[in-house]
Amino acid sequence: MTSANSKGLVDGCKRSVTYLRVSVTDRCNLHCRYCITHKTQWLPKGQVLTLEEIYRMVRIAVGLGITKVRLTGGEPLCRKDVLGLVARLSRLNGLEDLSLTTNGTLLAAKARALRQAGLQRINISLDTLDAAMFRQLTGSDLFEQVWRGIMAAADEGFEPVKINTVVMNGCNDAQIERLADLSRQYPFHIRFIEYMPIGIDPHGSQDRFMPMDEVRRRLERMGPLVPVANGRSDGPAMRFRFENAPGEIGFIGAMSNHFCHRCNRIRLTADGHLRPCLLSDEQVDVIGPLRSGGSDADLSTLFAETLARKGDEHHLNFCGNGVIRTQMVTIGG
Repeated sequence: MTSANSKGLVDGCKRSVTYLRVSVTDRCNLHCRYCITHKTQWLPKGQVLTLEEIYRMVRIAVGLGITKVRLTGGEPLCRKDVLGLVARLSRLNGLEDLSLTTNGTLLAAKARALRQAGLQRINISLDTLDAAMFRQLTGSDLFEQVWRGIMAAADEGFEPVKINTVVMNGCNDAQIERLADLSRQYPFHIRFIEYMPIGIDPHGSQDRFMPMDEVRRRLERMGPLVPVANGRSDGPAMRFRFENAPGEIGFIGAMSNHFCHRCNRIRLTADGHLRPCLLSDEQVDVIGPLRSGGSDADLSTLFAETLARKGDEHHLNFCGNGVIRTQMVTIGG
């Protein structure tokens, strides 16, 4: 049994759901190897939610008890007038935390405007500090542009600036220590994330997997990692800090260390579906009701339906169980 009541959204496992991740576009100007594949095809324009439709769904969600929203993509800064969407969302009563995940390539030119529009926090996806490796992993020679974006975000007062790194064995694992060392130089939060076989054959991708326990063991050779307590609205990362470092290290082990029991999020995809879990193809259509005259009350029931499909844990692994067929760019990072 799920509910949307005075206490907010609660799923069948009695988890309070307060966090909505919103993919504003499936388009991206990079071709990261774990996200874009030879099978990736951009959605036709008419199959992507309009910004007005996104705003309406978020407004309804906030009315139901969502307090935290993150805009994702694809690359959200590729979406025309995303600044206008940020400004409108930032004025919603009840929305306490508005953030955005970006690849950073367009951030230097937009960091100030995003801050002025009301964006509170920002995450930058960055898997290497080596320009040649960046080109190999993303298909673009834009590392310096991304670094300027990171610095611009810090200069504009986004706090904390988080850097998300997907660790891929044999690809960028040699960069782990360099990226972690950023937390000793800057007040950045470096988040290491396990590789997840989303939209690809899991059997052929297991060699890329490195568990977070191994990443942590390697970083402990650099010095003691001091635990950092999680705040009430923090995500799933296990947080640490090198002694006397201004920044933090975080480990997100969705494959090796399930944190489903404390999951508080659902997702709105670029193609107009609510998904109860990143690591499941379960979803509820919302673009149809949106475009066929559905009332706010009608759309509210879709959140309850989504919560009813939210399982107690995910079943994705590298043995072929729980295969995710939807491409990552459509779901949203």
